[in-house]
Amino acid sequence: MLLSTTFFGPVQWYQKLHRANHVLIEQHESFQKQTYRNRCLIASSQGVQALTVPIEHSMAGIQCIRISSHGNWRHQHWQAITSAYGDSPFFDYYEDDIRPFFQEERWERLIDYNEAIRQTVCELLDIHPDVDYTTAYLPPKTSDTEDFRDSIRPKHPPVDPGFEARPYYQVFAQRHGFLSNLSILDLLFNMGPEGIFYL
Repeated sequence: MLLSTTFFGPVQWYQKLHRANHVLIEQHESFQKQTYRNRCLIASSQGVQALTVPIEHSMAGIQCIRISSHGNWRHQHWQAITSAYGDSPFFDYYEDDIRPFFQEERWERLIDYNEAIRQTVCELLDIHPDVDYTTAYLPPKTSDTEDFRDSIRPKHPPVDPGFEARPYYQVFAQRHGFLSNLSILDLLFNMGPEGIFYL
């Protein structure tokens, strides 16, 4: 299975990761704006809120995309996450594992940042995917591997018969109803160790 790199990707992305026998994470595609590669969606008191990692644009492939050091985005992201999930059942339990991704600047490249996030989230959910990385760009429909690089996206995603967004507890559900396929942070903070049963 082929997946794009992702910043605290949606539940659908982690479901694919968990269920696949083997996953290749794309490292050689061109960067695509307004995707989960540098964006995640959380459930705030106002509804769905997007958090976007600012990048330094480059004509090179995604493996060369650098995280921008301008602005105070890490602090703003963490404040948004704290506001959204501070009252969730498992926020206190996972806070120390997630906070370093917003309070340290040790990652220069987006792909390294995303990979560190993925590894931590997999540990917290107790999932153990078999993951490798592409060594060259694989054009769509050139292999027999299932390709979800462009189909798991925030805007106008195609129907995925292999993904069912089953409702689970959310802090603001009484206000907004169940908000499906948000960042894995939503599942983690609301369901904790039981999150694996939704993947």
